[in-house]
Amino acid sequence: MKKNFTVIAAGGLGTRLKNYKNNDYTKVLIPIGLTSMISQQIKQLKNWGYDNIVIVTNPEYDKLIKEDVKGNFPNENIEFVIQNEQLGIAHALKQAEPVIDKGSQISFILGDNFFGVNPFANNKSIYSDNSAALVLKKVNNPEDFGVAVLKNSKIVDLIEKPKKFISNYAVLGFYKYEYECFEIIDSLKKSDRGEYEITDLNKKYLNLSKVNYSIFDSWWIDAGTPERIEELSQKLI
Repeated sequence: MKKNFTVIAAGGLGTRLKNYKNNDYTKVLIPIGLTSMISQQIKQLKNWGYDNIVIVTNPEYDKLIKEDVKGNFPNENIEFVIQNEQLGIAHALKQAEPVIDKGSQISFILGDNFFGVNPFANNKSIYSDNSAALVLKKVNNPEDFGVAVLKNSKIVDLIEKPKKFISNYAVLGFYKYEYECFEIIDSLKKSDRGEYEITDLNKKYLNLSKVNYSIFDSWWIDAGTPERIEELSQKLI
């Protein structure tokens, strides 16, 4: 059985949440109940059986994130890597490569994404060697997310934050990849936003006919605004 690593992207600065509840730090340190967002996510992931956790931080808040996580999980062997530049989600994943064993499988989750149940618990069949596994959910604001275009129950296109409506199936912030994803990330070009987009990584897999997906039917929160954080607090407390 291949070893699985769980990578958490926690390097974003969360500028939209500056000063929210007197928050002077990065988004993942905002308290959700009695603990931080990042520690709440680790707790949820470990309850689902995810291990070998790697957290991608940023230079400004690396020390504070480490202190928070190690304080809440003193006996866990959690690795930390730094994303020195804000160059996108795929770039954040790439930073974890040095601490991940070759040939491993990778579960990659965004630090502000939370789920009512483990999206992959009952969908193991959608994940196979050398493929990417995505989780989709219908949303009312697809322009805020990467979306998948479906035809005859197959993904035919993936678009990052479309300006015009093409689909209401958002690609949620939890993905499964093989170790080879790092090589594919190396082939990406920066988007118009100057970032290495996770959507472009997934499109590479799509072009190789190596994308599988499931439709998520529990609650999901992308906790990037005060309103969503309040909603998340109600769900988790």
